[in-house]
Amino acid sequence: MGRALALSFLVMFLASPTVFGVDHTVGDSAGWALNTDYSTWASGKTFTVGDNLVFNYDSSTHQVDQVDKSGYDGCSSSNIIKNYNDGNSKVPLTKEGKVYFICPTPGHCSGGMKLEINVVAASTTPTTPTTPSGGSSPPTTPSNPSPSTPSGSGTTPAATPPAAPSPKTNAAVSVSSGITHLVGSLVVAAIGLGFMG
Repeated sequence: MGRALALSFLVMFLASPTVFGVDHTVGDSAGWALNTDYSTWASGKTFTVGDNLVFNYDSSTHQVDQVDKSGYDGCSSSNIIKNYNDGNSKVPLTKEGKVYFICPTPGHCSGGMKLEINVVAASTTPTTPTTPSGGSSPPTTPSNPSPSTPSGSGTTPAATPPAAPSPKTNAAVSVSSGITHLVGSLVVAAIGLGFMG
């Protein structure tokens, strides 16, 4: 009975991946401040459930308000979801969908201190970063058919289209998968030694 329970636990442990979130420092070294283009900052990033946004700012001048779409569009904190004002705020991303932030200091939001991100579901498989297209269709990976010579021309194309960039793995998933496999291997070894001894 004890061995079956241990084996069941091992199977459940190995089948459930562990994902560690990534901390995204808003604005990178510029932090949460005026004269930073947050649309550009967010455009090359993938925000996943379990990640965190880290806002670094001068709390005597700035704050962070999480707002809804209308608050974001109108630079209004009248219906804030949450206010952060400690100068170093870590905001957990807990669900999929659009999330909006503004600085409530008068003139700051209209001056560009606003951030809109899209949070995607956590995945246990590596993700491929995509360039935002402005649409809502899912990203696709272009296929790379082998080049062929057009029939009858006897020439090869002057330029071959560049190959699609190789997918980059989500470091959080890669690390957690490695740790899970290492711990799982140790558990299997311990169980195996238990049967032998």
